[in-house]
Amino acid sequence: MPMRIPQIRKLVGGIGVFVALAIAVAVPVGTFAVGYAAASDVLTFKARLSASQVAQFIYTNQRLWQYQHVRLAGLLELPSRHGESVRERIVDPAGNVILQEAGILASPLQRVRVPIVVRGETVAWLEAEASLRPLAVSTGFMAAISSILGLIAWLTVRLLPLRVLDATLLTLARQSARFQAALDNMTQGLCLFDAQRRPVVHNRRFAEMFGTRKPETAASGELASRMLRDLGMGGTFAPGDANGLQSHDEAVHKLPDGRVIQESRRAIPGEGWVATYEDVSERRRSQDQLSHMARHDALTDLPNRVLFREHMERVLPRVRRGDHVAVLYLDLDGFKAVNDMHGHPAGDELLRRVAAILRENTRETDLVARLGGDEFAIIQVGAAQPSEQVALADRLLAAIRVPFEIVGQRVEIGVSIGIALADATSSSVDRLLRNADIALYRAKAGGRGKWCFFEPEMDEELQHRYRLDTDLRCALTEGQFEVYYQPLIEARTQLLAGFEALIRWHHPNRGMVLPAEFIPLSEENGLIRAIGGWVLATACADAVRWPEHIKLAVNLSPVQFANGNLVQEVTQALYRSGLAASRLELKITESVLLQDNNATLGILHQLHNLGVLISMDDFGTGYSSLSYLRRFPFDKIKIDQSFVRDLARENGSIEIVRAVVGLGRALGMSVLAERVETAEQLGLLQAEGCDELQGYLFSKPRPVRDVPAIIARHSVARDS
Repeated sequence: MPMRIPQIRKLVGGIGVFVALAIAVAVPVGTFAVGYAAASDVLTFKARLSASQVAQFIYTNQRLWQYQHVRLAGLLELPSRHGESVRERIVDPAGNVILQEAGILASPLQRVRVPIVVRGETVAWLEAEASLRPLAVSTGFMAAISSILGLIAWLTVRLLPLRVLDATLLTLARQSARFQAALDNMTQGLCLFDAQRRPVVHNRRFAEMFGTRKPETAASGELASRMLRDLGMGGTFAPGDANGLQSHDEAVHKLPDGRVIQESRRAIPGEGWVATYEDVSERRRSQDQLSHMARHDALTDLPNRVLFREHMERVLPRVRRGDHVAVLYLDLDGFKAVNDMHGHPAGDELLRRVAAILRENTRETDLVARLGGDEFAIIQVGAAQPSEQVALADRLLAAIRVPFEIVGQRVEIGVSIGIALADATSSSVDRLLRNADIALYRAKAGGRGKWCFFEPEMDEELQHRYRLDTDLRCALTEGQFEVYYQPLIEARTQLLAGFEALIRWHHPNRGMVLPAEFIPLSEENGLIRAIGGWVLATACADAVRWPEHIKLAVNLSPVQFANGNLVQEVTQALYRSGLAASRLELKITESVLLQDNNATLGILHQLHNLGVLISMDDFGTGYSSLSYLRRFPFDKIKIDQSFVRDLARENGSIEIVRAVVGLGRALGMSVLAERVETAEQLGLLQAEGCDELQGYLFSKPRPVRDVPAIIARHSVARDS
């Protein structure tokens, strides 16, 4: 056990007393002992010398030597010692004094006795005495000095170490206070355990975490025991060793009160370990919240693409064990129109309502996710195939088709669904998602508002489209496109009125690719902007070499209206080619006007102000043709080929043609009929008063090199 401070003080005091006594006693005692021994040696030497002289005298005067006092006294006279005489006497063997020197010596006295030997026989004894007073005086003087030195030594030994001790203790106290302040201001709880697993030191935070409301009064053992109970470890810190502890161990514990404590232990070789404890409850809550946010959609709180893939990776291996796994890929029909017409808040609310519908119509074991935008997905595990997928898809189609009340407006949308069933060949996440996406594409291509199961042929078709898309991107830069021209004939006179520009693709491997195959694809991937601009510029450059009264008709895609540069492209094509604006006719379909009425009508008015003619293509097949004719003054309307094809049949097509022609006359617009292939169709259209005709009956689309021959074969119809 470590020595306490009072014990140290007593020990230091005892050492001081011992040193003082040693100096005060040992010096005079030593001085006296040394002086006494020296005096004894001198006195003994003198006595022996005198005894030797007396023995010689007796040897020569054996008779009556005892009575020769004068001669004997002369032999005993010696120098004094320490300023005092030595007194000697001679006694016979019986102890009788034969001769004694006169004089008085101060006590105390020192006495020695030496035999007087003559011829081997002790004939007498010589006794010598000397005073020890000088030695006593000097010893007393040394005792006084040593006492003073002892006192000084006592004061030095007692006071100096204690001052050093006090200074050390003060320094240690300050360091301890700083150390404790540092410990108490730690955000982590700390506890030091010895090799027997006994708590030695802990800080305030440790007490707050596992102790009482007054942590400074809590004992370490009590705190440690409570800590063990809270961490679910049970028991108390029984004696033992920490040899099983690794150099650095970490663990996370959830306490009964809901707190999460992170424990970190670091071993102290041969001495135990130090453990820190941190309350990570808030951090864990933040991490859980961040993890939730990272795996869930912020708008609908549905799982997002990340969690969707994680769930897919967990359930797909079950397919090998015979479980059924299916993915439904959903895309909302008409969502963009809602966003554009009512704003993004309305779109967000619509997405939340759709998410609620998906939750309501699926099982608890199904995972419903929002993959982004207006795309959703559902994972079904253990559902009968394909019956349950069909039933779910039908429920969703019906539920989402019901009008929504959003921000006080009635909103109607639909949904298209692609369904993919997992099997041995589609057991990867990417493969199954791709299959569902392909099925969704087929459902949307089939008219939207439908569901469709994935079939292997769809993948082949998609691969074909992908290859076509890749080739299409190279076709424009490699000059594989060519503009063909089909003549427009005046119905009444059958004279040449103009040409319609039609694009053709000379594929290096597939040969001639018709527009019906690649134009829809170019509209999807956005290449139609570049292709349409190229056709416009090329056709204008070709038409400027024709006779002045032959017009040029060029088709425009709805996508070209969306880039905002259409008016500039038309202006540049006319300027660079030198073609008069009055000779250019731009043909649009009703789908152009469905995108954005106001913006599209604005562009059409700008084009019309340039002097360009505007024609509505495929009239009668759209949704609201008559309203468009009322809002924009078209120069020409074109009767769709479906009505021309059925003119000779009794199905009402002739009445439609007659109505369109009458409408054109009433609005001051010319009427063109396309796909005229027989003389019978020609006669009927002429009889109904159609203005212009176009079709194989007159000529197929031909390359620009054949245009001069077509012009030469037909007379040119001039404006009257």
